Amino acid sequence: MTQETGGFAALDLHPSIVAAVLATGYEEPSAIQQQSIPIILAGHDMIGQAQTGTGKTAAFALPILNRIDPSKREPQALILAPTRELALQVATAFETYAKQMPGVTVVAVYGGAPMGPQLKAIRNGAQIVVATPGRLCDHLRRDEKVLATVNHLVLDEADEMLKLGFMDDLEVIFKAMPESRQTVLFSATLPASIRAIAERHLRDPKHVKIQSKTQTVTAIEQAHLMVHADQKVSAVLRLLEVEEFDALIAFVRTKQATLDLASALEAKGYKAAALNGDIAQNQRERVIDSLKDGRLDIVVATDVAARGLDVPRITHVFNVDMPYDPESYVHRIGRTGRAGREGRALLLVTPRERRMLQVIERVTGQKVAEVRLPNAQAVLDARIKKLTNSLAPLVADAESTHGDLLDRLTADIGCSPRALAAALLRKATNGQALTLEAVEKEQPLVPTYTPRERTGERPERGERERRAPMPLGEGRARCRTALGARDGIAAKNLLGAILNEGGLAREAIGRIQVRDSFSLVELPEEGLERLLAKLKDTRVAGKQLKLRRYRED
Repeated sequence: MTQETGGFAALDLHPSIVAAVLATGYEEPSAIQQQSIPIILAGHDMIGQAQTGTGKTAAFALPILNRIDPSKREPQALILAPTRELALQVATAFETYAKQMPGVTVVAVYGGAPMGPQLKAIRNGAQIVVATPGRLCDHLRRDEKVLATVNHLVLDEADEMLKLGFMDDLEVIFKAMPESRQTVLFSATLPASIRAIAERHLRDPKHVKIQSKTQTVTAIEQAHLMVHADQKVSAVLRLLEVEEFDALIAFVRTKQATLDLASALEAKGYKAAALNGDIAQNQRERVIDSLKDGRLDIVVATDVAARGLDVPRITHVFNVDMPYDPESYVHRIGRTGRAGREGRALLLVTPRERRMLQVIERVTGQKVAEVRLPNAQAVLDARIKKLTNSLAPLVADAESTHGDLLDRLTADIGCSPRALAAALLRKATNGQALTLEAVEKEQPLVPTYTPRERTGERPERGERERRAPMPLGEGRARCRTALGARDGIAAKNLLGAILNEGGLAREAIGRIQVRDSFSLVELPEEGLERLLAKLKDTRVAGKQLKLRRYRED
């Protein structure tokens, strides 16, 4: 720890943890992290009063990882969260910070997913368990000793847990854990019920209170779009067709994603380049210089690689992947709107990221308006407008400079001036689709969520049953289950069950459409029969899934 004396290194965290934190783009700890990390590292119980968005997840995740023994294959830390979404978010944060800690594993335990794989992961020695209280109590009923080795407990957003009626579940969980454990409680507010829990279950706790600061970015036009995770590249390509930008920076989370998206953009003719932590400094400087002077128009970057990037011609920021916290969001969109210029920031939001969108709006004090993806007509209009703008300056003196050549060509070819103009347009547009039918075929509209789907409001049964299945993704097959909305099934329940029991990556599963009396799921065509066999006994909401290939004829 001698090379660095400030930042996270000054908090006595293990170098591998510091390295993982720095790799995410953080350089200095936030106020809640500065105050909480030393207390938790010292083994004290603690009460932290802080809003979401202040960096509190890292405030408990980093010191707890520091105290984990990777050689012990048993649960050592339990983090309780009020909702499935927050549990997944916290589990992802732990995995990120533990990337350079071989042997440390994390399991998320929540309702709506099969219990078997969750309990198996715990018994196999996942050191970090992130759970919702209700589902964890279900596991305790199966195995009352599942928490016997846990010596660090964190209650995240404790006030929300009590609002959701988890008091009795919390008491069951407390009793199932060693009394000698360290307990850390985070809550935005400290009502009497929270103070009562602290008095009963915390030992001489230290208190930390952080006032959240509202950050405003008023000079930048902000908007968000709801998309599925596997539709992001298609959504970006469609947005670029209609957005009038000078230069643009697209933010993603991983180094590989910078390369993948930059390649997809280059394949469509955009002047784009990737910028990530693996790129040498001299190459990074060349990329930034190219963006400044117009040789590049788009840079796809991670948060780390974009540090210090200041290019006045950037008019747009695309948040292709959701930032980890509101502060990162503010820093990202601040790359545009420089020197009094207008700026526009677009945020792609997947279903499980809706909560972070709400946090961003609360912390920035601004509503991030929702927009819809442009349809085929908007794309066609934008293409024709660009073509018009490129040709208009050439028309003024074209007849005087090329009129004779026009006459000769029409005579030699034996065609009309209109036919020759059409041929030259085809050549100039390089086969680009310029009719509505062709655009629709070339770019099937990326489906987004309707307001009803987002709010949970269900269409009438007849309307729901009449909706036609969406076009299939390439390499996918559509499967059907008799479970639907009337069975209390939501898309997240089906997704969780298939991910856990099928052993698939999230990207392998396409669209999930829940109707009143049945549901449709897109799965990989390759190996489909083997997958369906694996899912044969899977149950969702207590009922058998029974997925079958869907025959649309």
